[in-house]
Amino acid sequence: MTRQPDPPTTEDEEPDVAGPSAARPARAAAPDLSTLPIAGLTGRRMAIALGVLLAVWIVLMFARQVGDAAAASTRADGMVVSNAEQAGRVAALSRELQQIQRQDYIDQQARAYGLGKPHEIAFTLDPGASPLPADAPGSASVRLGSSSNDGSPLDHWLTLLFGSGG
Repeated sequence: MTRQPDPPTTEDEEPDVAGPSAARPARAAAPDLSTLPIAGLTGRRMAIALGVLLAVWIVLMFARQVGDAAAASTRADGMVVSNAEQAGRVAALSRELQQIQRQDYIDQQARAYGLGKPHEIAFTLDPGASPLPADAPGSASVRLGSSSNDGSPLDHWLTLLFGSGG
């Protein structure tokens, strides 16, 4: 259904003041739209657009699923590593449990609290005691049977090469 344009008014004609056109101003002549080509959507174009939209949606959903699968694989790998670490911790804790249940360990810990055997003498070191000097008996610098190093390294080499001078 096409709309018929209003008849053009000329300047000679004056509209009735009492008529229905008195309330609205006179319009300029509008172009006839029936002469313009139709630039709308046909059924074929609509189907193509819908098909393209559907294809894009499917590709995006597939990409999202691939991303979710990769993330799940990464999480699974992390869980495998975490499970191996937990198994190591459980094994270490079970070894520690076996150790602390031994009577030797219980006796040693009891001695720390002064609860040793009746013939043992409990002693402790003063927390403010100074450290032992480097040449204290039993230290690494003074061992039984070790000789002192007198002389320079050159003297030792000369002694090795030519023997002792005396």
